[in-house]
Amino acid sequence: MTPEELIEQARAMLPRAYAPYSGFPVGAALECADGTVYTGCNVENAAYGSSLCAERTALVKAVSEGHRHFIRLAVIGNTEDFCTPCGACRQMLYEFAPDLTVYMANRRGEYRTASLGELLPQGFGPDALGSEARSST
Repeated sequence: MTPEELIEQARAMLPRAYAPYSGFPVGAALECADGTVYTGCNVENAAYGSSLCAERTALVKAVSEGHRHFIRLAVIGNTEDFCTPCGACRQMLYEFAPDLTVYMANRRGEYRTASLGELLPQGFGPDALGSEARSST
């Protein structure tokens, strides 16, 4: 699958976004190591902290279906600027895929590419907890 095809899957999620408060719909498509793609959109809530970003929606869908290895993510907003994952999304993705390739697109489908490590330098992941903490989960 090309980056453009992954971005188009993310774009297809824009109309499904529930963004009555921000008016900022976002779509995401997360590719698993086996080629499976999970999509997501942002889902806002009147209690703002309960809102869920498109990237985390796709991630939670994938993890809930048993996937733990991810290689690429496309995220798109209906904006002129490139849509980048927020800090919370970067942290959640880092848990599973610190080497993830991220395509950040705008409404025209133009995109920039970065690694998750570039977007979240010196990220905090499972290795930071030491082997004792990992073996108890």
